[in-house]
Amino acid sequence: MKKVYADPSAALAGLLKDGMTIMSGGFGLCGIPESLIKAVRDSGAKNLTVISNNAGVDGIGLGILLETRQIRKMISSYVGENKLFAQQFLSGDLELEFNPQGTLAERIRAGGAGIPAFYTKTGVGTVIADGKEVREFNGEKYVMETGLVADVSLVHAWMGDTEGNLVYRKTARNFNPMMATAGKVTIAEVEHLVDPGDIEPDRIVTPGIFVKRLVQVHAEKHIEQRTTRKRSLAEMPAGAGEEV
Repeated sequence: MKKVYADPSAALAGLLKDGMTIMSGGFGLCGIPESLIKAVRDSGAKNLTVISNNAGVDGIGLGILLETRQIRKMISSYVGENKLFAQQFLSGDLELEFNPQGTLAERIRAGGAGIPAFYTKTGVGTVIADGKEVREFNGEKYVMETGLVADVSLVHAWMGDTEGNLVYRKTARNFNPMMATAGKVTIAEVEHLVDPGDIEPDRIVTPGIFVKRLVQVHAEKHIEQRTTRKRSLAEMPAGAGEEV
């Protein structure tokens, strides 16, 4: 079966519809499937439930779907860095299911492994546990969390072959691998597309059996928060600190 598509819109063709659930990989702006997110925007699909660690920033990543008000609900962990997210949530236009970060990661992993629910101590005695089953094991209380599965998972990989085997680069290997297993259909955008056999088997993180569609993209590397310091005189070129 051909897995490689010409562009992000073609890779999403026939899959998107109003009210569906989408997983979107990445953490902050690292490892986000930016090209596929833009294709979701262009599709016009609305009332979406999006599962992602966060919602990007204003104007980048999932932030562009907030601008078009295509997202109805976010299932997330970190919701800072996005003023539009805060505005829509506080005005009641955006529903939020908030998760501790480790719990969100495990809910996605569990969904991909076919595990319907699990128990964790994280959140016991807080609003996170409201409305959820709490059980006692060995004298300790645990809250039940359910696994997560999406209609479509969108992931970003550094390299992939035409069979869908994926390799992630450094910290972009965050939520992408587990989301790749938890989508009924997983679509990967890759920076480098190679032939089968060109990737050393031990380097493969996501086996191609999980990936249904692929598209090669040019990934722009955004910096979410640029932090700099003044150079010391010792680091400056000769004469740079002298008065003219």
